[in-house]
Amino acid sequence: MSRPLFSIIIANWNGKALLRSCLQSIFAQSHPSVDLLQTSFEVIIVDNGSTDGSVKFIEKKYPKLRLIKNPINTGFAKANNQGIIAANGQFILTLNNDTVLDKDFLSALMTVVVDADPKIGMWGTKILSLADKTIIDSAGGLLLYPDGLARGRGRLEQDKAQYDKLSKILLPSACAALYRKEMLDEVGLFDEDFFAYCEDTDLGLRARLLGWDAANVPAAICYHSYSATSGGYSTFKAFYIERNRAYVLIKNFPLSCILRSPFYTLRRYLKQLTAIRSGKGASSRIAEKTSKSELFLILIKVYLAVIINIPMLLKKRRSIQLRRTATKSEFSRWLLTHGISVEELTEKD
Repeated sequence: MSRPLFSIIIANWNGKALLRSCLQSIFAQSHPSVDLLQTSFEVIIVDNGSTDGSVKFIEKKYPKLRLIKNPINTGFAKANNQGIIAANGQFILTLNNDTVLDKDFLSALMTVVVDADPKIGMWGTKILSLADKTIIDSAGGLLLYPDGLARGRGRLEQDKAQYDKLSKILLPSACAALYRKEMLDEVGLFDEDFFAYCEDTDLGLRARLLGWDAANVPAAICYHSYSATSGGYSTFKAFYIERNRAYVLIKNFPLSCILRSPFYTLRRYLKQLTAIRSGKGASSRIAEKTSKSELFLILIKVYLAVIINIPMLLKKRRSIQLRRTATKSEFSRWLLTHGISVEELTEKD
Protein backbone atom coordinates (compact mmCIF):
# COMPACT_ATOMS: atom_id res chain seq x y z
CA MET A 1 0.00 0.00 0.00
CA SER A 2 1.35 3.43 -0.96
CA ARG A 3 1.92 6.06 1.68
CA PRO A 4 -1.38 7.78 2.61
CA LEU A 5 -1.70 11.53 2.32
CA PHE A 6 -3.30 11.94 5.75
CA SER A 7 -2.90 10.13 9.05
CA ILE A 8 -5.91 10.93 11.25
CA ILE A 9 -5.02 10.65 14.94
CA ILE A 10 -7.83 10.40 17.50
CA ALA A 11 -6.98 10.33 21.20
CA ASN A 12 -9.83 8.70 23.12
CA TRP A 13 -10.68 8.48 26.80
CA ASN A 14 -14.10 7.11 27.70
CA GLY A 15 -15.51 8.53 24.50
CA LYS A 16 -17.54 5.57 23.24
CA ALA A 17 -20.69 7.71 22.96
CA LEU A 18 -18.78 10.26 20.86
CA LEU A 19 -16.72 7.96 18.64
CA ARG A 20 -19.62 6.59 16.60
CA SER A 21 -20.52 9.97 15.08
CA CYS A 22 -16.89 10.98 14.68
CA LEU A 23 -15.87 7.84 12.82
CA GLN A 24 -19.04 7.76 10.72
CA SER A 25 -18.26 11.28 9.52
CA ILE A 26 -14.70 10.28 8.57
CA PHE A 27 -15.84 7.35 6.44
CA ALA A 28 -18.65 9.37 4.84
CA GLN A 29 -16.29 11.88 3.23
CA SER A 30 -17.05 12.96 -0.33
CA HIS A 31 -14.58 12.72 -3.18
CA PRO A 32 -14.76 12.34 -6.96
CA SER A 33 -13.30 8.88 -6.45
CA VAL A 34 -14.32 7.03 -3.28
CA ASP A 35 -11.51 4.52 -3.74
CA LEU A 36 -8.96 7.33 -4.01
CA LEU A 37 -10.33 9.03 -0.91
CA GLN A 38 -10.23 5.87 1.20
CA THR A 39 -6.63 5.14 0.22
CA SER A 40 -5.61 8.74 0.88
CA PHE A 41 -5.97 8.47 4.66
CA GLU A 42 -5.49 6.14 7.58
CA VAL A 43 -7.14 6.37 11.00
CA ILE A 44 -5.22 5.69 14.21
CA ILE A 45 -7.09 5.67 17.51
CA VAL A 46 -5.10 5.85 20.73
CA ASP A 47 -7.22 4.76 23.67
CA ASN A 48 -6.16 6.07 27.06
CA GLY A 49 -7.34 3.30 29.35
CA SER A 50 -11.06 3.77 28.71
CA THR A 51 -13.45 1.90 31.00
CA ASP A 52 -16.66 2.60 29.06
CA GLY A 53 -16.32 -0.11 26.42
CA SER A 54 -14.62 2.13 23.84
CA VAL A 55 -12.06 -0.52 22.89
CA LYS A 56 -14.65 -3.27 22.39
CA PHE A 57 -16.76 -0.89 20.31
CA ILE A 58 -13.84 -0.03 18.03
CA GLU A 59 -12.71 -3.64 17.67
CA LYS A 60 -16.25 -4.78 16.80
CA LYS A 61 -17.41 -1.94 14.54
CA TYR A 62 -14.08 -0.88 13.02
CA PRO A 63 -11.79 -3.93 13.21
CA LYS A 64 -9.52 -2.68 10.42
CA LEU A 65 -8.64 0.58 12.18
CA ARG A 66 -5.25 0.88 13.82
CA LEU A 67 -5.83 0.88 17.56
CA ILE A 68 -3.22 1.61 20.22
CA LYS A 69 -4.36 0.59 23.71
CA ASN A 70 -2.87 2.28 26.77
CA PRO A 71 -3.58 0.71 30.17
CA ILE A 72 -4.00 4.14 31.80
CA ASN A 73 -4.82 7.71 30.81
CA THR A 74 -1.49 9.03 29.55
CA GLY A 75 -2.92 12.41 28.54
CA PHE A 76 -3.84 14.09 25.25
CA ALA A 77 -0.27 15.05 24.35
CA LYS A 78 1.30 11.61 24.79
CA ALA A 79 -1.59 9.80 23.10
CA ASN A 80 -1.28 12.01 20.03
CA ASN A 81 2.46 11.49 20.00
CA GLN A 82 1.97 7.73 20.02
CA GLY A 83 -0.33 8.08 17.04
CA ILE A 84 2.08 10.37 15.18
CA ILE A 85 4.99 7.98 15.73
CA ALA A 86 2.91 5.12 14.34
CA ALA A 87 1.61 7.19 11.40
CA ASN A 88 2.58 6.73 7.76
CA GLY A 89 0.95 9.83 6.30
CA GLN A 90 2.60 12.88 4.76
CA PHE A 91 0.30 15.04 6.89
CA ILE A 92 -0.98 14.47 10.42
CA LEU A 93 -4.56 15.41 11.27
CA THR A 94 -5.20 15.60 15.01
CA LEU A 95 -8.88 15.18 15.68
CA ASN A 96 -10.82 15.29 18.94
CA ASN A 97 -13.16 12.37 19.52
CA ASP A 98 -15.99 14.86 20.13
CA THR A 99 -15.92 16.22 16.57
CA VAL A 100 -18.01 15.48 13.49
CA LEU A 101 -16.59 16.29 10.05
CA ASP A 102 -18.46 17.99 7.26
CA LYS A 103 -18.63 15.64 4.26
CA ASP A 104 -16.20 17.81 2.26
CA PHE A 105 -13.67 18.25 5.08
CA LEU A 106 -10.87 16.06 3.71
CA SER A 107 -11.35 17.11 0.10
CA ALA A 108 -11.04 20.75 1.20
CA LEU A 109 -7.77 19.94 2.92
CA MET A 110 -6.52 18.06 -0.14
CA THR A 111 -7.22 21.02 -2.38
CA VAL A 112 -5.11 23.33 -0.22
CA VAL A 113 -2.19 21.27 1.04
CA VAL A 114 -1.08 19.32 -2.03
CA ASP A 115 0.37 22.41 -3.74
CA ALA A 116 0.89 24.50 -0.61
CA ASP A 117 3.89 26.68 0.09
CA PRO A 118 6.46 24.28 1.61
CA LYS A 119 7.09 26.79 4.41
CA ILE A 120 3.55 26.27 5.70
CA GLY A 121 3.69 23.48 8.25
CA MET A 122 0.31 23.84 9.99
CA TRP A 123 -3.28 24.44 8.94
CA GLY A 124 -6.27 25.41 11.05
CA THR A 125 -9.79 24.38 10.13
CA LYS A 126 -13.18 25.99 10.66
CA ILE A 127 -14.59 24.54 13.88
CA LEU A 128 -18.26 25.20 14.64
CA SER A 129 -20.36 24.21 17.62
CA LEU A 130 -22.03 20.83 17.26
CA ALA A 131 -24.93 22.02 19.43
CA ASP A 132 -25.55 25.08 17.24
CA LYS A 133 -23.85 24.96 13.86
CA THR A 134 -24.17 28.70 13.37
CA ILE A 135 -21.82 29.40 16.30
CA ILE A 136 -18.03 29.49 15.94
CA ASP A 137 -15.85 27.40 18.20
CA SER A 138 -12.58 28.36 16.52
CA ALA A 139 -12.32 30.08 13.14
CA GLY A 140 -9.13 28.68 11.70
CA GLY A 141 -6.71 29.33 14.53
CA LEU A 142 -5.84 30.48 18.02
CA LEU A 143 -5.25 34.01 19.30
CA LEU A 144 -2.55 34.65 21.91
CA TYR A 145 -2.62 36.72 25.10
CA PRO A 146 0.71 38.20 26.33
CA ASP A 147 0.92 35.80 29.30
CA GLY A 148 0.77 32.64 27.17
CA LEU A 149 -2.96 31.92 27.24
CA ALA A 150 -4.63 31.22 23.88
CA ARG A 151 -8.22 31.13 22.68
CA GLY A 152 -10.00 30.23 19.45
CA ARG A 153 -10.43 33.07 16.99
CA GLY A 154 -14.05 34.22 16.82
CA ARG A 155 -15.21 31.92 19.60
CA LEU A 156 -18.96 32.11 20.26
CA GLU A 157 -19.53 34.56 17.41
CA GLN A 158 -22.26 33.95 14.85
CA ASP A 159 -20.71 32.46 11.73
CA LYS A 160 -21.34 34.99 8.98
CA ALA A 161 -18.36 33.97 6.81
CA GLN A 162 -16.33 36.76 8.44
CA TYR A 163 -13.31 34.46 8.74
CA ASP A 164 -13.71 32.59 5.46
CA LYS A 165 -10.86 34.29 3.64
CA LEU A 166 -7.73 32.21 3.12
CA SER A 167 -5.09 33.78 5.33
CA LYS A 168 -2.06 33.22 7.50
CA ILE A 169 -2.76 32.39 11.14
CA LEU A 170 -0.51 32.18 14.18
CA LEU A 171 -1.19 28.53 14.98
CA PRO A 172 -4.06 26.02 14.83
CA SER A 173 -6.19 24.35 17.47
CA ALA A 174 -5.30 20.66 17.77
CA CYS A 175 -9.01 19.91 18.09
CA ALA A 176 -8.89 19.62 14.28
CA ALA A 177 -5.48 20.66 12.99
CA LEU A 178 -3.31 19.50 10.12
CA TYR A 179 0.47 19.27 10.56
CA ARG A 180 3.10 18.59 7.92
CA LYS A 181 5.00 15.47 9.02
CA GLU A 182 8.24 17.02 7.79
CA MET A 183 7.66 19.93 10.18
CA LEU A 184 7.04 17.63 13.15
CA ASP A 185 10.22 15.74 12.35
CA GLU A 186 12.15 19.00 12.66
CA VAL A 187 10.26 20.74 15.47
CA GLY A 188 9.36 17.76 17.63
CA LEU A 189 6.01 16.50 18.88
CA PHE A 190 3.63 17.63 21.61
CA ASP A 191 5.24 18.23 25.00
CA GLU A 192 4.04 15.32 27.11
CA ASP A 193 4.69 17.21 30.36
CA PHE A 194 1.60 19.30 29.51
CA PHE A 195 -0.63 16.19 29.83
CA ALA A 196 -3.65 18.09 28.46
CA TYR A 197 -4.47 21.63 27.28
CA CYS A 198 -2.20 24.27 25.67
CA GLU A 199 0.05 21.64 24.09
CA ASP A 200 -1.08 22.87 20.68
CA THR A 201 -0.08 26.44 21.57
CA ASP A 202 3.34 25.22 22.64
CA LEU A 203 3.88 23.13 19.50
CA GLY A 204 2.64 25.90 17.23
CA LEU A 205 4.92 28.51 18.79
CA ARG A 206 7.93 26.19 18.64
CA ALA A 207 7.26 25.71 14.95
CA ARG A 208 6.87 29.45 14.34
CA LEU A 209 10.11 30.13 16.19
CA LEU A 210 11.85 27.74 13.79
CA GLY A 211 10.51 29.58 10.76
CA TRP A 212 7.43 27.59 9.84
CA ASP A 213 4.21 29.35 8.81
CA ALA A 214 0.56 28.49 9.46
CA ALA A 215 -2.60 29.07 7.44
CA ASN A 216 -6.33 28.47 7.69
CA VAL A 217 -8.56 26.28 5.52
CA PRO A 218 -12.06 27.77 6.00
CA ALA A 219 -13.65 25.27 3.60
CA ALA A 220 -12.60 22.41 5.90
CA ILE A 221 -15.48 22.49 8.39
CA CYS A 222 -16.02 20.34 11.44
CA TYR A 223 -18.42 20.46 14.37
CA HIS A 224 -17.23 20.24 17.95
CA SER A 225 -18.99 19.31 21.17
CA TYR A 226 -16.88 21.60 23.36
CA SER A 227 -15.04 19.72 26.16
CA ALA A 228 -17.40 16.75 25.90
CA THR A 229 -14.62 14.35 26.92
CA SER A 230 -12.79 16.28 29.65
CA GLY A 231 -15.70 18.29 31.05
CA GLY A 232 -16.53 21.88 30.20
CA TYR A 233 -15.89 23.80 33.41
CA SER A 234 -13.90 21.86 35.97
CA THR A 235 -11.14 22.52 38.49
CA PHE A 236 -9.10 19.87 36.63
CA LYS A 237 -9.26 21.93 33.45
CA ALA A 238 -8.65 25.20 35.30
CA PHE A 239 -5.46 23.83 36.87
CA TYR A 240 -3.97 22.46 33.66
CA ILE A 241 -4.81 25.47 31.52
CA GLU A 242 -3.33 27.93 34.02
CA ARG A 243 -0.24 25.82 34.67
CA ASN A 244 0.36 25.04 31.01
CA ARG A 245 -0.02 28.62 29.80
CA ALA A 246 2.88 29.40 32.17
CA TYR A 247 4.82 26.52 30.60
CA VAL A 248 4.14 28.03 27.15
CA LEU A 249 5.32 31.43 28.35
CA ILE A 250 8.56 30.24 29.92
CA LYS A 251 9.53 27.95 27.06
CA ASN A 252 8.72 30.13 24.06
CA PHE A 253 8.35 33.84 24.82
CA PRO A 254 11.20 36.35 24.58
CA LEU A 255 12.64 37.30 27.98
CA SER A 256 11.33 40.85 27.68
CA CYS A 257 7.78 39.49 27.22
CA ILE A 258 8.17 37.16 30.19
CA LEU A 259 9.23 40.05 32.40
CA ARG A 260 6.16 42.05 31.35
CA SER A 261 3.77 39.10 31.61
CA PRO A 262 2.91 39.44 35.36
CA PHE A 263 1.20 42.75 34.56
CA TYR A 264 -1.00 41.04 31.96
CA THR A 265 -1.70 38.07 34.21
CA LEU A 266 -2.70 40.31 37.13
CA ARG A 267 -4.96 42.30 34.81
CA ARG A 268 -6.54 39.05 33.61
CA TYR A 269 -7.12 37.83 37.17
CA LEU A 270 -8.83 41.11 38.07
CA LYS A 271 -11.02 40.90 34.98
CA GLN A 272 -11.85 37.29 35.81
CA LEU A 273 -12.95 38.33 39.29
CA THR A 274 -15.21 40.95 37.76
CA ALA A 275 -16.55 38.36 35.32
CA ILE A 276 -17.29 35.95 38.18
CA ARG A 277 -19.26 38.63 40.02
CA SER A 278 -21.29 39.39 36.90
CA GLY A 279 -21.76 35.75 35.94
CA LYS A 280 -19.82 36.03 32.69
CA GLY A 281 -17.11 33.89 31.16
CA ALA A 282 -15.64 30.46 31.82
CA SER A 283 -14.31 31.51 35.23
CA SER A 284 -17.82 32.18 36.49
CA ARG A 285 -18.91 28.71 35.31
CA ILE A 286 -16.10 27.14 37.32
CA ALA A 287 -16.90 29.36 40.32
CA GLU A 288 -20.49 28.09 40.26
CA LYS A 289 -19.19 24.58 40.95
CA THR A 290 -16.61 25.34 43.61
CA SER A 291 -15.74 27.72 46.43
CA LYS A 292 -13.56 30.82 46.32
CA SER A 293 -11.09 29.14 48.66
CA GLU A 294 -10.77 26.20 46.28
CA LEU A 295 -10.15 28.53 43.35
CA PHE A 296 -7.41 30.23 45.35
CA LEU A 297 -5.96 26.81 46.20
CA ILE A 298 -5.83 25.95 42.50
CA LEU A 299 -3.69 29.04 41.87
CA ILE A 300 -1.36 28.07 44.72
CA LYS A 301 -1.00 24.58 43.24
CA VAL A 302 -0.37 26.06 39.80
CA TYR A 303 2.49 28.27 40.91
CA LEU A 304 4.01 25.58 43.11
CA ALA A 305 4.00 23.24 40.10
CA VAL A 306 5.63 25.90 37.92
CA ILE A 307 8.30 26.68 40.52
CA ILE A 308 9.10 22.99 41.06
CA ASN A 309 9.44 22.48 37.31
CA ILE A 310 11.50 25.61 36.56
CA PRO A 311 14.74 23.62 35.97
CA MET A 312 12.99 21.36 33.46
CA LEU A 313 11.31 24.31 31.74
CA LEU A 314 14.55 26.30 31.50
CA LYS A 315 16.31 23.31 29.96
CA LYS A 316 13.58 23.07 27.32
CA ARG A 317 13.69 26.82 26.81
CA ARG A 318 17.44 26.76 26.11
CA SER A 319 16.97 24.07 23.50
CA ILE A 320 14.19 26.03 21.76
CA GLN A 321 15.90 29.42 21.90
CA LEU A 322 19.21 28.06 20.55
CA ARG A 323 17.42 26.81 17.44
CA ARG A 324 14.99 29.66 16.81
CA THR A 325 15.21 31.71 13.64
CA ALA A 326 12.34 34.12 14.36
CA THR A 327 13.41 37.44 15.88
CA LYS A 328 12.03 39.10 19.02
CA SER A 329 10.44 41.78 16.87
CA GLU A 330 8.66 39.10 14.85
CA PHE A 331 7.29 37.61 18.06
CA SER A 332 6.05 41.04 19.12
CA ARG A 333 4.29 41.41 15.75
CA TRP A 334 2.57 38.04 16.32
CA LEU A 335 1.15 39.36 19.58
CA LEU A 336 -0.16 42.43 17.80
CA THR A 337 -1.49 40.67 14.71
CA HIS A 338 -2.82 37.55 16.41
CA GLY A 339 -3.46 38.88 19.91
CA ILE A 340 -6.60 38.76 22.00
CA SER A 341 -7.97 41.35 24.41
CA VAL A 342 -8.33 40.62 28.09
CA GLU A 343 -12.06 41.39 27.84
CA GLU A 344 -12.67 38.80 25.14
CA LEU A 345 -10.54 36.28 27.00
CA THR A 346 -12.36 36.64 30.32
CA GLU A 347 -15.96 37.52 29.42
CA LYS A 348 -16.69 34.66 27.04
CA ASP A 349 -17.29 31.02 27.94
